[in-house]
Amino acid sequence: MPHRCAWAEGDPLYQAYHDEEWGVPERDSRALWELLMLEGFQAGLAWIIILRKREAFRKAFKGFDPKVVARFTEKDVERLMGDAGIVRARAKIEATIGNARAYLDMAEAGEDFSTFVWGLAGGKPLRNTWTGKGDVPARTALSEEFSKAFKKRGFKFVGPVIVYAWMQATGIVDDHVVGCFRHGVRHR
Repeated sequence: MPHRCAWAEGDPLYQAYHDEEWGVPERDSRALWELLMLEGFQAGLAWIIILRKREAFRKAFKGFDPKVVARFTEKDVERLMGDAGIVRARAKIEATIGNARAYLDMAEAGEDFSTFVWGLAGGKPLRNTWTGKGDVPARTALSEEFSKAFKKRGFKFVGPVIVYAWMQATGIVDDHVVGCFRHGVRHR
């Protein structure tokens, strides 16, 4: 049995997420945006809740297509508030719709989301060498910089703690601890 980061032990869904997705550098703009939205929904909750509801979120938010989500109306907000398959938090739902519009505004201004994100991160994953769960920070100077840049562009639910979790999930930062079989593994 491979040695994993401590947070991924136990639940098979967590293990699969850790082993196959978490920390793998994501370069697709839409996928980066989707993960940022899901991290926003996770605020105040355990990530496993979001993982268990991820497919329901994808269905409810039409595959997290920003062009579709940006056109959601109050009727869609009410539909989503009645959907037991997702986290029903009005502020988070409304933020996701607004964030789709901010994403499209960036594109309209000639700013590709992935290019922006990876440019701010220096173009390649930042690899840390934490030795235990307690070493991993909840936020960093770079997550604070990302948070400010997102907020400047009109995004909501993008505080530095949410953004750092997103940076870890998308492989912008590799926070697999030393000793984890995924630590330092090169991807794409």
